[in-house]
Amino acid sequence: MLEDNRLAILPCQSLEESGNSIIMKNDQKNTYIAILRGINVSAKNMVKMPALVKAFESIGFENVRSYVQSGNVVFRSEPAEPENLQRLIAEQLEKDLGLSVPLLVLQETYLKQVSENNPFIKRQEVDLTKLHVTFLAREPNQENVFKIDPDKYDPDEFIIDKKVIYLNCPGGYGKTKLHNNFFESKLKVDATTRNWKTVNALVELASS
Repeated sequence: MLEDNRLAILPCQSLEESGNSIIMKNDQKNTYIAILRGINVSAKNMVKMPALVKAFESIGFENVRSYVQSGNVVFRSEPAEPENLQRLIAEQLEKDLGLSVPLLVLQETYLKQVSENNPFIKRQEVDLTKLHVTFLAREPNQENVFKIDPDKYDPDEFIIDKKVIYLNCPGGYGKTKLHNNFFESKLKVDATTRNWKTVNALVELASS
């Protein structure tokens, strides 16, 4: 039970991503969300959102919209593997903005599942402002997962579900040890985090 354990591994089939191995030119368009790490933080990798949107439009993406200043972009594209889109975006950002930062591309349906499957929101006493989601570039090795002792980080909690880590940090994310660098070091996987408000705002923006 989640109430009794700080760490839980959920069933592997609970979240699924889909897509084609290449971008296919047809009339069908899918909605994707790109999340960039380290944008406009501590005066580093500074970029204005209109310039970021323009870079995405230069690739040929449609209905490109940004959310806040931390590097969240919603766009429409022909069906493609998220990894292929990531490569295209990374190349364009380097070309147009001289920007080289880690980024992930998520399908709209996948992000919606992430939002719906957060086990912490089922607790009546949970403070939603203390919830975050860490997105991983790939599913971590289970051996690395089980090396993390969750009791060391009490009262902070984390739940790993394939390529997503749900976080509950009662003292605030700014004070937790469960940050991107921690999980990257322990799991050997690139990571980027968004607060719960941003996750749900992106779900809503993608569906509009």
